[in-house]
Amino acid sequence: MLKVSYQEDEIKQMIDAVVKKTMTMDLEWSWSCGVAYYGIAKAYELTKKQEYLELLKDRIDEYMELGLPDFNVNACAMGHVLISLYEATGEEKYWEVVMEKVDYIRNHALRFGDGVLQHTVSANNDFPEQAWADTLFMAAFFLLRVGIHNDDKELIEDALNQYYWHIQYLQDEKTSLWYHGYNNIEKSHMSGFYWGRANAWAAYTMSQVGKRLPECYLYPKYLEVECALRDQLAAIKLLQTDNGLWRTILDDEESYEEVSASCGIAAAMLEGRNPLHSKYVQKALKGICNNISEDGRVLNVSGGTAVMRDREGYLSVPKKWMQGWGQGLALAFLCALLENDKIKG
Repeated sequence: MLKVSYQEDEIKQMIDAVVKKTMTMDLEWSWSCGVAYYGIAKAYELTKKQEYLELLKDRIDEYMELGLPDFNVNACAMGHVLISLYEATGEEKYWEVVMEKVDYIRNHALRFGDGVLQHTVSANNDFPEQAWADTLFMAAFFLLRVGIHNDDKELIEDALNQYYWHIQYLQDEKTSLWYHGYNNIEKSHMSGFYWGRANAWAAYTMSQVGKRLPECYLYPKYLEVECALRDQLAAIKLLQTDNGLWRTILDDEESYEEVSASCGIAAAMLEGRNPLHSKYVQKALKGICNNISEDGRVLNVSGGTAVMRDREGYLSVPKKWMQGWGQGLALAFLCALLENDKIKG
């Protein structure tokens, strides 16, 4: 069993601070907000603190009253909090928007090849025939959750198909690390770097499949996910820095340590519950906690990052500002930490 030492009260206080700090942010209906509120929803599900649920409900209700923007793949990340709100309250208005997002992904989102979702950040054709690791959190994981909730085998298969093809396109068979993106027109990984947060999106979302999907072993494409995650984590643990973190370019010792990637990777290790990862998670815990301020701001999180043209592009992305994805992935890690001990118990 994976073992990590910590003070439960301190972790709960840290979760509380991160939740409250996150809710001070004026996040719009997009991926940043989606990841942030996914983390807060996890905090509610773990602690059952009604305050967290009310904070989410009030904010989402306000968004819905103001009117929602056009859908895109990135913004489908908001579907996660809608699922959680529906499960917690039973209010159909949240599920209606969930299914609107599913309809968009099924019938309107741009695809290429064998039904692979093209990554989009607006209503435009942003990145023609490009697959990004980000899509796994924003859309594939969302589809999986809805498919499981509705017992919709077609939707589950579509979600697993996204995982399958993103693994084929983005995971390097030699290193088991993930590239940021793949261009199907050029048949290339573009600049071809192992971006830290791409690896976090991949690892964390893959760790959720077996945990959530009933009889996952009966789906052949799940077996691909299981093996891809196993090999990725075995490789990525060796790139952890002395501070317990991972870098924004994983194998580049001159690139800066990046906390959102570190949270996602460490959370995936916790979700996988491999006892051999205990020492890496323990080390990550210290590094991550050292980067969370007393008032709940997650520090050293890189800004929004496209598939950059070159190494300097990645190294120059600022890490000064508070970001929704940093807040949300930190909460995912801290909640997975507490959840691991609940399961042990």
